[in-house]
Amino acid sequence: MPLTQQIPLHTPAIMRSRLMLEAATELVGANEWRNRQVLISMRPQGDSKWRTRFYASDGPDSIDMIVNGEADIAICNPGGVLGMAAKGRGPYKTPLPLRSLMVIPQFDQLGFAVTAKTGLKTMADLKRTKYPLRVSLRGQPDHSVHLVCNQVLSAYGMTLDDIVSWGGKVLYTEGLPYVPERLGAVERGELDAVWDEALPLWASKAIKAGMRYLPIDEPQLQLLEADGLRRAAITDEEYPGLGETVWTLDFSGWPVFCLESADEEMIYKFCAALDARKVRIPWLGDGPLPLDVLCKDNKDGALYLPLHAGAERFWRERGYIS
Repeated sequence: MPLTQQIPLHTPAIMRSRLMLEAATELVGANEWRNRQVLISMRPQGDSKWRTRFYASDGPDSIDMIVNGEADIAICNPGGVLGMAAKGRGPYKTPLPLRSLMVIPQFDQLGFAVTAKTGLKTMADLKRTKYPLRVSLRGQPDHSVHLVCNQVLSAYGMTLDDIVSWGGKVLYTEGLPYVPERLGAVERGELDAVWDEALPLWASKAIKAGMRYLPIDEPQLQLLEADGLRRAAITDEEYPGLGETVWTLDFSGWPVFCLESADEEMIYKFCAALDARKVRIPWLGDGPLPLDVLCKDNKDGALYLPLHAGAERFWRERGYIS
């Protein structure tokens, strides 16, 4: 369904924009290209002000960008961060009027992996024993994993600085948990713990290395749920050798969101543009973008927020929701 009558794709104005967008699409998929976050700014030709901005983000800074008016539509991972923002919990001092357009599903959990020799069985043991843990965290300073880990520690009344004060170390290292500088450092005896998300990429390796995952205790899980986060299970079925189910926090979903006050027609047209281009947007290498799944809560990603009025109107008109 076209948005309106379409301008021919070979006009100079369209060609200029497509040239830049196609080049950016190619570059963000290249291993050697590190600049992968994209901010698209749009305005009428000759205007002095950028009118519409789309932020292809992943972290909590996207919320600041939306609230400060630096972006109109953005992406955040995990959806739980939006849950906290909507409730005014954690670093968000007041509830923020945010709304969802859709959610890109990707099931994930937060993992607090430690070596067996620490003797730790739950997160509560860490505070009780004041164990001098040497822990590896993601090097990317604005990654949501830091915000969520800090919220978990806060539920226990402790901080990363406390771990350091007990004689431990907190190291921020580039790369996913399985790189030699992180999980490899545990295997070499240089570290005791790796805390991160993306469990499908490293949980099995950690288990084979003799590590265990610390569950979040039930009282703290309930506090974190009150903050807008959601619990998730790490199971032996997913990761053989784990043993008993470990309860932790959900790290799933990449909600696309905006302010509740965002212009309804702009949001409607954004959704219409996705619908018009769904066959050209790669979806796990198979088939068009499944908008009938993405515009509602699904097992691999919750919206966390009500739909924006413009998005709800479009998805309903197109029959994606009833």
